[in-house]
Amino acid sequence: MENQNVYLKPVTLKNILKFAVPTIAMTVFMSFYTMVDGLFVSNLIGTGALSAINLTAPLIQLVTAISTMLATGGSAVIMKKMGEQKTEEAKEDFTFLILVNVLVGFIMCGLGYLLMNRIFAGMNLSADVEGYCVEYLSRYLLFTVPILLMNNFTLYMIASEKATLSLVCSVSGGVLNMVLDFVFIAGLDMGIGGAAVATGLGYSVTAVVGLVVFSRKKSLLHFKKPVMRFRVLAGAATNGCSEMATALVTGIITMMFNWTMLRYVGEDGVAAVTIIMYVLMFASSLYTGYSYGVAPMLSYYYGEQNHEKLKKLVAVSLKVIAVISVMTVVMSFALTKPLVSVFARPDNPVYGLAVTGNRICTIALFFIGFNIFASGMFTALSNGVVSAVLAFSRSFVFMLVTMLVLPLILGVNGIWLATPAAELMALLLSAGMFLKYRKRYGY
Repeated sequence: MENQNVYLKPVTLKNILKFAVPTIAMTVFMSFYTMVDGLFVSNLIGTGALSAINLTAPLIQLVTAISTMLATGGSAVIMKKMGEQKTEEAKEDFTFLILVNVLVGFIMCGLGYLLMNRIFAGMNLSADVEGYCVEYLSRYLLFTVPILLMNNFTLYMIASEKATLSLVCSVSGGVLNMVLDFVFIAGLDMGIGGAAVATGLGYSVTAVVGLVVFSRKKSLLHFKKPVMRFRVLAGAATNGCSEMATALVTGIITMMFNWTMLRYVGEDGVAAVTIIMYVLMFASSLYTGYSYGVAPMLSYYYGEQNHEKLKKLVAVSLKVIAVISVMTVVMSFALTKPLVSVFARPDNPVYGLAVTGNRICTIALFFIGFNIFASGMFTALSNGVVSAVLAFSRSFVFMLVTMLVLPLILGVNGIWLATPAAELMALLLSAGMFLKYRKRYGY
């Protein structure tokens, strides 16, 4: 098949980057317009509203966690079947999994509305910040189903060799989000609720385009009458559980960061955490984008048992990640003050907290890329258990230990140092798993 030729080409840096560059650009841009959301909110409403966005983030991550699991796990299962030449079965499974995501979206939206008021009421926030939280999340939840579809279609476009289209959708959605941020907040005075609506409409672009694209039979993957194979759903869930675990525990750890900062510094500390998370998210998006880009290739080569291509792909990937790691560390150190000043003025207490915190947290960028790739690689190789162990240990176990211990010893600086320490511990575990399973998969 012509549209499968890319999988048959030699594994070279050029051919890998044809897959990876659009997804890197896409994830970088998505993180960029998330930062722009924070930029508009902090400058047009205030740092209290910026704190609210971070306080709602754990709930948003909980809402999208199941979709993330089905998207990443399902993509690996389906592309493995494509590599085994079970194309019709793969399309049936694809349609079934998309329908499951729609159902999940409605359920999670309803639960979000039922629980959000009592959750924010228990945080002992100021009245203004609590109001911002409820207003933002109540608007965001309206777009739950489109956002879950966006999560899925982004990966399935990449797997269908439509990574460029996925990038175009992300860029278009991001531009729409930024324009609507200004219109809704500055022009129509809709406040933080306007920022949530702008974000939802921006994410919806990929959902709408995906529905059109995957309805066309010319696409490598397209909708057809679904078959409810629950073993496929179980396989996707098992395979993608590491990504779900990452989303879930990221939400929990974000909540821990917020609670710890509220205890040591107050709401200014939460705003500082938000700024640093934007910087780390922006840098991490490079690694995430690369991992998303090469995942279909890993799954395909594993499906056809082509160990030579698999080994070369992994070797080149590790070198690429090493280069990106050094670049992001240098840039983050060099641009700390300019980046922070975009969100908070130098006379704002948030500014000093965020500058110090970013310089310490930047150390983590030496390790994050390898950890993200290791977890994504095992997902692509249909070993969701190992991937889950890596993701859960990195995002929860190690972060929990460092967050509980280091602040007691070092105070606020211990909060910032928790992330680099946890990522270093995760790197050692990733290296161990990588070596342990090398012979089994032949990479």
